Amino acid sequence: MKKKKQKLDLPQGEKNLQMLQWHPAFYAGLQIELMADAGNLIFENEHQLGTRPKEIDVLVVKKETTLPIHKNIGKIFKKYNIIEYKGPTDYLSIDDFYKVYAYACLYKSEALAENIIKLEELTISFVCYKYPAKLIRHLTDGRKLFVLQKEQGIYYICGDAIPMQIIVTGELSAEKNLWIKGLTNELSGQEIKNRLIMEYRKHSKNHLYKSVMNVIVRANKTQFEEEKSDMCEALLELFKEEIDEMAAEVVKQAREQAREQGLKEGWQQGMQQGMQQGMQQGMQQGMQQGIETFIQTCNELGVSKIIVLKKLREKFSMSEKECGYYIEKYCL
Repeated sequence: MKKKKQKLDLPQGEKNLQMLQWHPAFYAGLQIELMADAGNLIFENEHQLGTRPKEIDVLVVKKETTLPIHKNIGKIFKKYNIIEYKGPTDYLSIDDFYKVYAYACLYKSEALAENIIKLEELTISFVCYKYPAKLIRHLTDGRKLFVLQKEQGIYYICGDAIPMQIIVTGELSAEKNLWIKGLTNELSGQEIKNRLIMEYRKHSKNHLYKSVMNVIVRANKTQFEEEKSDMCEALLELFKEEIDEMAAEVVKQAREQAREQGLKEGWQQGMQQGMQQGMQQGMQQGMQQGIETFIQTCNELGVSKIIVLKKLREKFSMSEKECGYYIEKYCL
């Protein structure tokens, strides 16, 4: 009798980390890292292979092949560059290597004309958070390939017809590769956090930076909550638009509820006095329900308690004691 595969019951913290959108953030971070050469590159997220559900994580195509890529992670690039990304909660396995290698061959074979994509025009990049020791042993001992550490966090796989590299984001230099190094749930060190905040402030209107920074902050809520108030002020910028919209909606709904409640009470008790009492009661009820919804939405966004407290005081003119009551009751 075939045994039923047991479903692993992950702790809540691990479930939350797995739900984070690491891949879109990496796609944005990769474009930031290669921004200096963006004019010569075409980025394609989740390139579909054939009619079956097979996808290349990221495909980067060089427009002008004679122009070199200046960024360290792109120096290996040729015309067609296939990138496999593993988030910080995942690992790069031996089978992952062969799957992506097969994808590269399939990408070549599905071109519109025979041999229009030359094998020597392809590269493969594997991106992972931790050094894949088991895979590298397999490549060197089993495949007799040579793995050369080009620089900190970047390893070239030599001896195959297709140039390949492994980028270990946890080993990268924050000075050279801040935005893909920062994509982790184990962010540590005051210097890198300060650098992320400083760089984000410079580019806060750019959706690529916002996409990456949102994931970094949500994955490292505890680390950022422990920071000084000046850093929390900077983090407010990440959620300003969403929080301001939510707060405005809460006030609007509370006023509508107050008006409806006032009209109802007015007809029942005498128009003027009843409307006044009803509107006060409706406003109070509407605000209470709205604040509950507001905090729950902040929880979904990954907004820290410190930021929620500040916004409650700012948007709803609440005392610290009142804020504390709602945060204790509804904040995760």
